[in-house]
Amino acid sequence: MDSQTLLRLDREHVWHPCTQQKDHETLPPIPIERAEGVYLIDKAGRRYVDAVSSWWVNLFGHNHPRLNDALKTQIDKVSHHIFAGFTHEPAVELASRLCALAPAGLNRVFFTDNGSSAVEAALKMSFQYWQQTQRPQKTKFLSLTDAYHGETVGALSVSGCSLYRDIYRPILLEGFQVQGPDCFRCPYGLKRDTCQSPCFEALEQLVSDRHREIAAIIVEPLLQAAAGMRIYPPNYLCKLRELCDRYDVHYIADEIATGFGRTGKMFANNHAGVSPDLMCLSKGITGGTMPLAVVLATDRIYEAFYGDYVDLKAFLHSHSYTGNPLACAVAVEVLNIFEQENILGSLADKEALLADNRSRFEALPHVGEVRQLGMVWAVEMIKTQEGKIPYAWQDRMGLEVYKQALERGVILRPLGNVIYCMPPLTTPESVLQEVLDVAFEAIVEVTRL
Repeated sequence: MDSQTLLRLDREHVWHPCTQQKDHETLPPIPIERAEGVYLIDKAGRRYVDAVSSWWVNLFGHNHPRLNDALKTQIDKVSHHIFAGFTHEPAVELASRLCALAPAGLNRVFFTDNGSSAVEAALKMSFQYWQQTQRPQKTKFLSLTDAYHGETVGALSVSGCSLYRDIYRPILLEGFQVQGPDCFRCPYGLKRDTCQSPCFEALEQLVSDRHREIAAIIVEPLLQAAAGMRIYPPNYLCKLRELCDRYDVHYIADEIATGFGRTGKMFANNHAGVSPDLMCLSKGITGGTMPLAVVLATDRIYEAFYGDYVDLKAFLHSHSYTGNPLACAVAVEVLNIFEQENILGSLADKEALLADNRSRFEALPHVGEVRQLGMVWAVEMIKTQEGKIPYAWQDRMGLEVYKQALERGVILRPLGNVIYCMPPLTTPESVLQEVLDVAFEAIVEVTRL
């Protein structure tokens, strides 16, 4: 199919995510023909550095031969089979190895097929746990403002980004929200590297007052990604774990974006040395090849669902593609690559390169802060330094930087006034420097207009 026909049919029939109709006309989708390594290649042969890992899923580059081979090997055995009453080696091996890698105590793995579904399952697990352990009044969830946990109804109910949830408020679950940490605009005037998270006090007070109603607290550990790559200190998680223990509330960690090395460690909770009661994983779990998600749970939670048939304790939640063998086989190979190619050990020089470029961005008059956590890097643009006044959202500064970078062959997604990169962990340093140079040029071009 030629490019012109493809784009005409796309315009007539495809409903793209996060795209306004007029955006579709003025900035039509780019028809991708193939991909290799860190590059997406369009039908005209133009190459684009995928500096956002195709929405944070790609870990080791596109068309990775080891992942492709794992998929090819499995597809000749069985592509899919029912997972109720049956099992298969890739799922068993994946579950076993995830439990060995995960924070201590997470010994059970429940399979689903995308991040939002994993969050839904975790919320239901927590709710049902309390129903089956004589605490039926614990029915509500507590989350942070500006959080993002997915776009199904339950996940959206515990999210805090008004852009995604406001129109759906009449159908959302009732719960609690407290102000999330915003270290760039800290109301206490503190620095994230040295503060003791006094902003945690509001959450602590609410839990103290309402813990009898609260089933679980769900957070994105260390990084509120969709909120603008907001990074907060590990001691916040330490306080959260202690609070949950004190008041018998579940801690649900949404590591869908932060898991699998993005923060420099395998999981963000490792930075704080804490273990959640439930942990949601997706995105990078298959290296960007197949949809898959899991919820890891403690034995304590699992045992509340264990009983005879007449007890009716089972977790009656399933998806048609639960435990898909193709996805599980690729996910096992992802763990092999982490282990055999020392992926985490190779990140130090790349993280240092990102850090070394910080000062030149912060010297720009319309850059408020450069944020970095492992291989996650972001720039927040501001209208004025005094008061850290943001650009109006209607100015679409992030979009303008995205367009400038795209012209230069680099994909940098905007989050309002924040432009970020979350590249594949295997991105060569020379390409990483190219991404930063393009980002710098694009920000200079847009903010001087």
